[in-house]
Formats: sequence, structure tokens, C-alpha cells
Amino acid sequence: MKVAGLFAGIGGLELGLQAAGHAPVMACEIWGPAAGVLKAHFPKVSKRPDVRELNSLPRAVDVLAAGFPCQDLSQAGLTAGISGKRSGLVDHVFRLLDNRRVEIVILENVSFMLSLDKGAAMDRLTKAFEERGYRWAYRTVNSLAFLPQRRERVFLVASVGEIEPQSVLFADEVKPSISPTRLDTHAHGFYWTEGTRGLGWAPNAVPTLKNGSTIGIPSPPAILLPSGKIIKPDIRDAERLQGFPSDWTSSAPERQRWSLVGNAVSVPVAKWLGERLQMPGLYERDRDRDWSRKPGAFPRAARFDGSRRHVVEISDFPAWVRRPDLHEFLHHPGVPLSERATTGFLKRAEASSLRFVPGFLDAVRLHLRKMADARLQGQMVEERLLSPTTARAAA
Repeated sequence: MKVAGLFAGIGGLELGLQAAGHAPVMACEIWGPAAGVLKAHFPKVSKRPDVRELNSLPRAVDVLAAGFPCQDLSQAGLTAGISGKRSGLVDHVFRLLDNRRVEIVILENVSFMLSLDKGAAMDRLTKAFEERGYRWAYRTVNSLAFLPQRRERVFLVASVGEIEPQSVLFADEVKPSISPTRLDTHAHGFYWTEGTRGLGWAPNAVPTLKNGSTIGIPSPPAILLPSGKIIKPDIRDAERLQGFPSDWTSSAPERQRWSLVGNAVSVPVAKWLGERLQMPGLYERDRDRDWSRKPGAFPRAARFDGSRRHVVEISDFPAWVRRPDLHEFLHHPGVPLSERATTGFLKRAEASSLRFVPGFLDAVRLHLRKMADARLQGQMVEERLLSPTTARAAA
């Protein structure tokens, strides 16, 4: 199938669909650094800078894919809702569909939109598809099914053709093979910028990679290694944790690479979707439940068959791909979490009422002592080098 990508970012959806045998023919992205990455890796794909100025889709397009902006829908973002300045740009998807119906539409965004504003975002999206005669299905998928990153995202597939959306999204389900971990045998990811009201924590994985702060400061997670070292992962491993090859974003300024990677769609999830578009599976209708919404939220998976809505009982795991343990998955040494960052995290953690894994805070304190000792040793070496005796000897 021929694919047009809106809000393409660094091409996660496009790369995954391409790996499944589909052909990206157009990519639309307004942010310069992301557009530069697309240019480097998709040189033959037609580029468009601004969805607001896009009047129509290429005639050859069979699939419209859009990982539309999440800033207004994310729990860590602005939470302005689907009518926000950024996330509201999804309306241009429907404007373009009104000009020319495309057989398949794929949307992706954060799972928090299922409950934000009492599910207003999903209500608006699903009604918009129904008004245009589309059948739809959506499912919350955890990237942990494919990679050592815990990342929940909603994928919505809508169709007006022969392919049934539920045959794409709901044909696969496995029980994840998650084994118990220990601090001395496995790596554990966490966000050192948190620690007061919650802790982004993941055993043998990293928590969701983010696009950084609202003022553009990179926000990598920390990883407590079995050795007791605490590092921030190298950006090249962050790319791999999203399913991209190392240095996929090397054409972009260093400071912006974390935002590019944190905003991206996980490539293996897109590939799985693309494979099911190529070969739809069998949907077991005994998964259907009567349509109902918990107060203020949409269910985690659901479908519309053209006349009725159904809640779908299915997990977040369409697969479980074997992978090395996190500390073996990493190819680059990373950077030790600084003394200052470690001190700040510990102060917040110790002042909170959060319960941590036994031994975790002790490991953080030990890392802090080692970082402080290294600083003091460095100061002593510097003082010896600058002492009068040393200076005269050098003279």
C-alpha cells in the first residue's frame, strides 16, 4: 500500500510500515530538525512542511498515517485537550479525508487521552470517523511487547475498504514473559526528575521516553545497573529503545535529539500493524462486550462495526519479542547521573510518602557517595597541581 504520513516526526510509523512492505510516498512535518531526519532517511519521499497548507493527498495513497501532536493530551504535557493548539491539528486529517476518502487511516497518540477531559479526544475522533462512514477499532499497545521500553500508546485503525480494522488490531494477543528482577542482577529504569508524587519506574526496561521539558531541556531517564552505577543512557541507545538504528537522528542538533526520539512512534509496533495490513488475521468475536464507558473514560480497546460500538477485551500485548536484558541491550556506556541530579532526586524521594523497591534508595545513596568522592578526589588532584611547590617545580 502507498502511505502518506502526517505529523511524521522522524518517521517511526513510516519506517515500520515500510519494513512491513508498504511504500511511503509523502511525509508532512513542520519542525525543521525532524524534517531534516526525514530528508536524510527518506530521500525519495515527497515532503510537505505544513499540514495546514496541504490541500489534498496524492491520488495513489491507500493509507493515511498520523501520529498527531500529543502535547495537549499528555499527562506530562499541557493537558489542554483535543481542542488545544497542537493536538487540535488532527482536524486536518478529517479535512483531507473530506476532500478524498482514503481506504485506511492509522492514528497514534498517548493513552492518557482515553481519560483526559472525560474522554473528549476519543469521543471527537470516533464520531468524526463514524460521520464519514468509517468503521474503526483502537487498542492500547505497550511497546514493551517488542522492546525494553514501557510505553503505552493508543493505535486507531479506521477503514472504508475490505480490510476490517479489528482484523488488524485484535488478531494477536500473548501473555508477556515478564520475569522477576533483582537490583543486583537486572537494570532498572526510572526518572530522576520525579520522586515527589510518583516515580516512572521499569524493571529490566526504561520508562516511557519523553520529548523533554516544556522549555526544550532534554529529559532522559536514569538506569540503575546491576553494578550499582546509575547512568543516563546514550542517545544512540535511546534511538534503539524506540526501534530505530543507532544515529538515526544524527543530522539534528544534539540538544534536540532527545525530543525527536521521545516524540517518535515505536518502529516495531508500526511494523506489526503493517504486517497485519498485509495479512489481516482472525478476530474472535467472543472478545466483544457491550458498549459501556466508565465514568470519565473510554475503554482501553474498542471497535465500531458500522452500526454498533463494542468494548473489546484484549491486553496491551500483541506479541512478546525476546530481547536481551536491559543492561545487555545497551551498546554504549552512558553518562553517570551527576551528583547534583542525584542529590535532587534523593531529597524529593526521601520527602515523599512513596514506597520504593527495597534497596533502591540505598543504591541511589551509594551512587551519590561515589560521585561526591570522585569530585573530592578531582579537587585534591587539581589543588596539588596548582600548589606553590608544584608550580616552582614546574618552573
